[in-house]
Amino acid sequence: MTDVEKKTDLVTLTVDGVEVQAEKGELVIRVAERMGIAIPRFCDHPLLAPAGACRQCLVEVEGQRKPVASCTQTVAEGMVVKTQLSSPVAAKAQAGVMELLLINHPLDCPTCDKGGECPLQNQAMSTGRADSRFVEHKREYEKPIHISSQVLLDRERCVLCQRCTRFSEEIAGDKFIDLMDRSSGEQINVYRDDFFGGEGTGDGQAGDGEGDVPFNSYFSGNTIQICPVGALTGEQYRFRARPFDLVSSPTSCEHCAAGCSQRADHRRGKVLRRLAGDDPAVNEEWNCDKGRWGFRYATATDRITTPLVRDAVTGQLREASWSEALLAAAEGLRAARERGVGVLPGGRLTVEDAYAYAKFARIVLGSNDIDFRARPIRASGTALTATEEAEFLAASVAGIADVTYEAVENAPSVLIVGLEPEEECPILFLRLRKGHQKKKLQVTAVSPYLSRGFEKLGATLVAAVPGDEARLLNTDPAVAAALSAPGSLLIVGERLATAPGGLSAAAALAGRTGARLAWVPRRAGDRGALDTGCLPNLLPGGRPVTDAAARAELSLAWRTEPGVLSGTPGRDVDQIIAAAADGTLGALLVGGVDPADLADPRLAEEALDAVPFLVSLELRQSAVTRRADVVLPIAPAVEKAGTYMDWEGRLRSFEAVLPGTAMTDGRVLEAVAALLDVALNTGDVMTVRRELGTLPAAAARPVTPVTPAAELARPGEREAVLATWHQLLDLGTLLDGDEVLAGTARPPVARIGKDLAESLGVVDGDLVTVSTGRGGVTLPAAITDLPPGVVWLPTNSPGSTVRRSLGVTAGAVVRLEAGVGGPILAEGAAR
Repeated sequence: MTDVEKKTDLVTLTVDGVEVQAEKGELVIRVAERMGIAIPRFCDHPLLAPAGACRQCLVEVEGQRKPVASCTQTVAEGMVVKTQLSSPVAAKAQAGVMELLLINHPLDCPTCDKGGECPLQNQAMSTGRADSRFVEHKREYEKPIHISSQVLLDRERCVLCQRCTRFSEEIAGDKFIDLMDRSSGEQINVYRDDFFGGEGTGDGQAGDGEGDVPFNSYFSGNTIQICPVGALTGEQYRFRARPFDLVSSPTSCEHCAAGCSQRADHRRGKVLRRLAGDDPAVNEEWNCDKGRWGFRYATATDRITTPLVRDAVTGQLREASWSEALLAAAEGLRAARERGVGVLPGGRLTVEDAYAYAKFARIVLGSNDIDFRARPIRASGTALTATEEAEFLAASVAGIADVTYEAVENAPSVLIVGLEPEEECPILFLRLRKGHQKKKLQVTAVSPYLSRGFEKLGATLVAAVPGDEARLLNTDPAVAAALSAPGSLLIVGERLATAPGGLSAAAALAGRTGARLAWVPRRAGDRGALDTGCLPNLLPGGRPVTDAAARAELSLAWRTEPGVLSGTPGRDVDQIIAAAADGTLGALLVGGVDPADLADPRLAEEALDAVPFLVSLELRQSAVTRRADVVLPIAPAVEKAGTYMDWEGRLRSFEAVLPGTAMTDGRVLEAVAALLDVALNTGDVMTVRRELGTLPAAAARPVTPVTPAAELARPGEREAVLATWHQLLDLGTLLDGDEVLAGTARPPVARIGKDLAESLGVVDGDLVTVSTGRGGVTLPAAITDLPPGVVWLPTNSPGSTVRRSLGVTAGAVVRLEAGVGGPILAEGAAR
């Protein structure tokens, strides 16, 4: 018995002479699919609302005077349906529609990027006429036209199925592309009068003032993938290959914690395109443009392919053999162990590689000085002894996987703090929007302002001055009301760590209301690094380093001598950097960490210069490799097997897409450990997975932190409290050099409220300089509904490198001036 037959609200109908039951309201085309009957279609898509635009799916229904579109016709009791397989009427109707579509469609299949995987091409062969009766000149348009830097439109190929416009409006919420003009002149185009010199562009304007590209969407690549013809193509792939020349391999996205399933198409050892995979439980059939197009870093010209060792005579890095480089790394770390070695693995790692770093730190270096968090972990100026986030992660996140995408979509209400989903976890944003659009999900955002993403979620704003989140979570009635319904969710982002007491308040709020709590980091490897012990207070499996029983069990699993595993929590990332800078540490072992991501990039670079010995495991040249004593190249995600753990705690395993000569981090660390007389056993992915599966789980959870809220910063005249977060497309190292993808990034602006705009005497577009004693950032002003005395800047966008330029994070007080430059505050004046 099928799932449909188990349901009670059923109707009985006949399709091509076969009696079948279907749920009331189900579409005829879906019933036919379940029966194995393929009805031709172009506009129909299971994740989009029915449109009946292309008319290719016509079927005969008894009692109807003419064929009906099966993609919009719902089933009814006693309905008799005849598809093209049993009805000459339906077959003739479908053939007629196909002939109509091909009247103006160009016969350019040999040059069209869709050739070989084109539904129109396939269905023209199966459903259309053998020859054409059309002898007139076909319609022509200027081609192609850029509707963004990535997406190109060939209008003469379009069959007006409206898949692209429906996706943009229904799924992404970015209505920049639509049907325009009428009758035979109807076409897909963008909302901008002057973009094509007035030719059929409609009467709207593109975007909302946030960019110059008309199709300003983080999800524009999905329109290319679902286009049933070659009307929409991508700049990176256009004219590069044909589908039958490519080998397709399933993989997982390495960019953020969303965990998207993907398909990589490659030829001759090079990935030419990536497509969204079909995974209903996670990303459905969508992905963001960063995941789709941000793969060129693996073939960048500055990729490191040979080990490098610093020459003792010249002081310069030189190429070396693997044996020489591994021996140099091992000897340098051996000599530094007594003084201490800090391990900074970063957040790009697979679960297996993160486990290798955690194991290497404990049994090779004998230290808990390891931290994956390559980002600010506390408010500017907070004492380095603060441990709130590490305690929160140990108590409320590690080893827990009880909030899923499905739970988000079906929740009655979601409260979001310290996270902008569209910018920091795009697929989570799409699921939130789906829940809002289809199931009336209520979204409440504790944020300085309603961003464009929050507006598309219909979010209710609880306006928060950065640093005041803990007080709002503890006392604001709107916050408690947002979680009053059973099944509500509290979603916090990694940025909440910079608000003193914020994570403690979130855990307490979840306890009071019964809401389920989810933590969403920004990087793909962060959640896996947490669960595998890449924190100074946690062992693999989420067990505290202070737990003697946990250390004993882990020592037994690792076959180490008693007492090798330290029971003293190690130093976190800020403390490791500070110790390296003042000469306390003997060495640093750094994975894929960019100093620009840390709380104080300049201090981080000073630490890299000051530390006696530095080992870098890296893919491309960076600020770390330039200072390293030994550089060991590692494989990019496309050239290795592994697993990412998404924000849900779901494992996303993948195999190597391309063969490569570079080694994984785990294999490199295993080789170094062997030279230090330790068997690490992390060189093989399957071995690591088996070992992880045997580790004991946490018996009891640590106590949640109770950190009080800090006093709110009080800016003076022409000062403001800084708010900041990353934009999806920014200056991140995995996007470095990809100018085409960067063309769809949202231009950086300085968002200020009306109070600050009036005091500065500026209007939208005027330049504003935000400064501290470290330096300044000058950007165009965007007048926004912000709390009084708050300024927002993008964290790491062109012209807005907040941490490097200002030396502070969210919640700090900065100075504002109209115009460019101007004197900045004296050193130490930033609060």
